[in-house]
Amino acid sequence: MQEMMKNKAKALLADGTVTRVIGWRRGEFSYDVTPAVFETAEEIERDFVWDAFCGANVSKYLIRESAKGDGKILAFLKPCDAFSMNQLLAEHRVKRESVYLIGIPCAGKADIEKIRERGIDGVSGIEEDGDVFVVHSIYGDARVGQADVLAERCLACKSKRHPVYDELLGEEGEDLPDDARFAGVAKLEAMTAEERFAFWRSELSKCIRCNACRNVCPACTCENCVFDNPASGISQKAAADPFEENMYHIIRAFHVAGRCTDCGECSRVCPERIPLHHLNRKFIKDIDELYGAYRAGEDDGTKNPLTSYAEGDAEPAVVRERGRA
Repeated sequence: MQEMMKNKAKALLADGTVTRVIGWRRGEFSYDVTPAVFETAEEIERDFVWDAFCGANVSKYLIRESAKGDGKILAFLKPCDAFSMNQLLAEHRVKRESVYLIGIPCAGKADIEKIRERGIDGVSGIEEDGDVFVVHSIYGDARVGQADVLAERCLACKSKRHPVYDELLGEEGEDLPDDARFAGVAKLEAMTAEERFAFWRSELSKCIRCNACRNVCPACTCENCVFDNPASGISQKAAADPFEENMYHIIRAFHVAGRCTDCGECSRVCPERIPLHHLNRKFIKDIDELYGAYRAGEDDGTKNPLTSYAEGDAEPAVVRERGRA
């Protein structure tokens, strides 16, 4: 697939369809893969990479790139990226005429921390072999089952389908059941209010306010974030007390409610491995139950249930009682 993607990118650059390409490039380490923009065939041949460490969602980077006005940019989208992309199109944050979208299949991405937990250090590369990852390291190769080291969001993948694209590479996938996706939320809902409070206090107390979750989130696209306001007293600093720890994450979760596509980027980049996806999935589950099934990023025309009104909408008292349960 990597060679197919590289050849497609070089061909579209050569015929003038696009002027640049966004994909992935390795950093200092093989597992340190980040989104990158490529402008020449030479750069693509030398640096473009596609493997099980290419988990980063490239959609948010298209906000700035699509606004440059110097031709179209080609973006390779995994299914989860494509849902985020469609939501950004719905919010008019990306110019559709400025992007050329290619959907690529994804069998799931590896979590380097899970690989390390299995005693594999000095990782220098990774390859897929059926349902096994062959992990290369300076100490030799190791074979691990994909299910054992997949990123959490991949274990709870909602869809292998691309809701938006200009062309596809490989076969299109289908939507997947939500059973695994909301299993963690169900466990939290089964707790007492006191137990849930203790759980989140324990998790959020780890937050160092690095802002990585906000910065990577495709739904966090405000040009001026409230948490960057120097007059707020909480700008760009670690929380001074539990109130600030709670406030930052709760406000951010409310901000993306109804717009979160559950791409899992927030939890992926958190250096403290706080399960932030549970907050977002709780909102997604509640919205489905209160307003009817809705999937952010499904298309670029349907309105978020929280931004429209219908006579049958849940009354505030109903929502309040659910919160107390």
